[in-house]
Amino acid sequence: MAKALFGHVVAPHQVRVAEENAALRAQVRRLEREIAVLREERDAVIARELLSMAAADSEHSLA
Repeated sequence: MAKALFGHVVAPHQVRVAEENAALRAQVRRLEREIAVLREERDAVIARELLSMAAADSEHSLA
């Protein structure tokens, strides 16, 4: 009964738009999480490279 009333009150295209909106929001959340992971990985690589460069510089200065 409630489903019939909901279908009667809300046009089918509005329901479809709401479903698509929810799916797109979920996709945006997934992509934002992926971006965060990629940024963390990038920052870790940069940190390792900076540390190795600093270590190489300190070895040169000690020699």
